[in-house]
Amino acid sequence: MNQISITPCNGPGAEIGNIDLSQGSSEADFETIRQAFADHGLIFFRDQTITPEQHIAFAKRWGDININRFFTPVDGYPEIAEVRKEPDQATNIGGGWHTDHSYDVEPAMGSILVARELPPKGGDTMFADMAAAYEALDDETKTLLDGLEAVHSSKQIFGQQGGYKNDSDANDRLGNADAADALDDVIHPVAITHPLSGKKILYVNAAFTIGIKGWSREDSMKLLMKLYAHAAQDRFVTRFEWKPGSIAFWDNRATWHYALNDYQGERRVMHRITLEGCALAA
Repeated sequence: MNQISITPCNGPGAEIGNIDLSQGSSEADFETIRQAFADHGLIFFRDQTITPEQHIAFAKRWGDININRFFTPVDGYPEIAEVRKEPDQATNIGGGWHTDHSYDVEPAMGSILVARELPPKGGDTMFADMAAAYEALDDETKTLLDGLEAVHSSKQIFGQQGGYKNDSDANDRLGNADAADALDDVIHPVAITHPLSGKKILYVNAAFTIGIKGWSREDSMKLLMKLYAHAAQDRFVTRFEWKPGSIAFWDNRATWHYALNDYQGERRVMHRITLEGCALAA
């Protein structure tokens, strides 16, 4: 059998080759994959054919599975969230820069997304490297961020008054808005130390970060919009083209992602498992 390969992308991430996830993996190969995930914060697999059971088994090797509060689960598999867009729907899920579960006290470690049904073209996902974005900040901004904390909330996206609740296209694929409104907002450092890589990471995102602790909304938005524009630059981004058998596994603490909505009139179905994480520190 060929040795497992790791090919870095031009931007963030690496593609893992010479591995068939349907057959499981040896401890040695799994440790190689684990190290690649720690090093890159984002890994991709191609030409995989895995069942929902194998998807779950692979996820469980990494940690506990988070049962998603807001997405419709795949029938018979509560561990797997369905990310779906029908031909008659204009809005997709995840169509803006964000990181999953930053609204949790212990944000999710990562998400494993499997392509199940793809449009003939379009539907790529963009990923942005938040370690590279932090490193590229000027010294004055890094000093400003030192000690700052940000407020994260699920309400503005998933709540009764959130963006998806007011969009009938998206709302039929999501639920439990009351649960979003019942969640307390949480506080995380604006710049965290990544628990695996030890890198300094910019940890705010446009979907779920609603302000800087102790700052006015106006001042908060002024800083946050500057950080968002900086982090979304092409030099920090990889665009992943989905193909049948593709799998993406991203670290929610290290990356942003953005699902492009450029396949109107076509169906796209993805299966996502999210893994529990840990508390974050500066």
